[in-house]
Amino acid sequence: MASQEREEGTQLELEYIIGFNGHVVSGLIIHPDREHLIYPLGSTVIIESLQKRKQQFLQGHTNNVCCLAVSKSGKYLASGQVTYMGFKADVFIWDYAKREVHAKLTLHKVKVEALAFSPNDRYLVSLGGQDDGSVVLWDVMKKEAICGSPASAISAGAALTVAFSNSNDGVFVTGGNGTLRVWELDLPNRKMRHTDCQTGHLKRSVTSLAVAEDDSCFYCGTTTGDILKVNMKTKLLNSCGPEKKRFSLGVTALIILKSEEFLIGSGDGKVALCKGPNYKATKTVQLQGSVTSISLRGQGHQFFVGTDQAQIYRFNYPEFNEELFASCHSEPINDIVFPFGTSELFATCSKNDIRVWLNSSHKELLRITIPNMTCFAIAITRDGKCILSAWDDGKIRAFTPESGRLMYIIENAHSMGVTAIALSNDCKRIISGGGEGQVRVWEIGKESRWLVQSMKEHKSSVSCINVKSNNRECLTASSDGTCIIWDIVRFVRLQMILSNTLFRCVCYHPEEFQFLTSGTNRKIGYWEVFDGSVIRELDGSLSGTINGMDISSDGLHFVTGGDDKLVKLWDYNEGEVSHMGIGHSGSISRLKICPLSRCIISVSTDGAILRWNYPFPV
Repeated sequence: MASQEREEGTQLELEYIIGFNGHVVSGLIIHPDREHLIYPLGSTVIIESLQKRKQQFLQGHTNNVCCLAVSKSGKYLASGQVTYMGFKADVFIWDYAKREVHAKLTLHKVKVEALAFSPNDRYLVSLGGQDDGSVVLWDVMKKEAICGSPASAISAGAALTVAFSNSNDGVFVTGGNGTLRVWELDLPNRKMRHTDCQTGHLKRSVTSLAVAEDDSCFYCGTTTGDILKVNMKTKLLNSCGPEKKRFSLGVTALIILKSEEFLIGSGDGKVALCKGPNYKATKTVQLQGSVTSISLRGQGHQFFVGTDQAQIYRFNYPEFNEELFASCHSEPINDIVFPFGTSELFATCSKNDIRVWLNSSHKELLRITIPNMTCFAIAITRDGKCILSAWDDGKIRAFTPESGRLMYIIENAHSMGVTAIALSNDCKRIISGGGEGQVRVWEIGKESRWLVQSMKEHKSSVSCINVKSNNRECLTASSDGTCIIWDIVRFVRLQMILSNTLFRCVCYHPEEFQFLTSGTNRKIGYWEVFDGSVIRELDGSLSGTINGMDISSDGLHFVTGGDDKLVKLWDYNEGEVSHMGIGHSGSISRLKICPLSRCIISVSTDGAILRWNYPFPV
């Protein structure tokens, strides 16, 4: 009971999220009010104002949001989620003006594949994933299901996408792997009747649908990179193109403009402006990552494009040139660090890259990319002249913070990848930890770097390193269940603590007479530096490993985060949670209190960066 009470604290104020799940097909939507951008991140739906870049969060899903839809009037927003085998996946209808849940609809199993509102906001149609295979029609006002049906024939594959007619509440289209159907509602009998479209000898997998404004026909984007035009009345294939130059890696997004031109996004990252029937591209732009969403602002004078590399681009239609509107990591983030004494900037690292962010505007200032490598840890020298990074290929790389230019590489620093890194305060030494458990001290000269000493006591990978302010001692934590205090002048072990856990994080109290540890056993340990004795132990979490920890500069509070996705701010002396932050959808991998104690930044395995208001101003 005591631990339950300790879990509860005042809510931390979430100020901003940097992140976008670009893998959600058609997951980036401009609201009909033209002022807001809607997109998913984990189990949260984010509404962001385009002018002020202010965000609001819709939270209620228990797992990742995998599809979104907005009604034509903009009054309603619908989001569907994925869940585990054997469980039901929810659809939420949100009241857009109130920013609250209008209805929670539960019928589909495992995953909701796609959603679409009828033109007059009366109905919502939802498509279940391949484990569910059904299409369901919901009454939006009554908040109940009207009827359901298998989405495709037994001989065909799963349905993947759905689109409503533009003017008729009683007609919609579904498409998927070898299936293309037009549905007509028979409301008095609570039934929906389908007609399979005849495509002749063509066998296609439909990934995107667009209905012509007058409802005379509809267009289907396919995985083979061509577009089918089908007559809505006769359900017959009208044409198919382009014949020769198909869109590489499939048509992943398809929009019809008022000018009867098409905006087409493809799997190889191209956005093209085309005209039927041959779909020859008149303008093309290459983006980073596969295009998953295209959304028009107003009549299409401006449009936004989302890619699976978590990039959001803004286009102006007349010039057809792209501008990077927002970006984030698309892979798990492994570390975050602030430069000494400033809260203006911070750096994060992930697979392939290191990024530097401006804290006030959340803009990406610099990106350093090393393809096909993973950066495990980063550190910034106290003078701010160098970003040091630890990589899984066993190298330590140093970059300039302004340009991202490579300054030097320490080759073969560790045989099983460099897993942790720290710097002495005089910027003369690097302390690195490796996957094989060695702790190494490197001297940094003007022109050269050399190994001073290698210390082998840990039996498994080093997860965290802290250096004492006098540069004479350092503290290392390892997943072998030991923490060691080293003398880095004589290179001997001073103290060693053992615990039945895989240590994930360790940090000195600012006065350096005590240190904190945590890891897989969910316990937070207070230890004496002098003799390595345990002072106290707290239950840090009710479920899941604690992966990150940081202590405030005054030593009065510390913050933890881990697999339970909660940011917890603790009173150091009382040993109790004072504030808690709910907002992450993935496991928290690291977090930091900024040097000026204004905010807490936490990063997670879903590529999200969250900024929280720090409630105790110094």
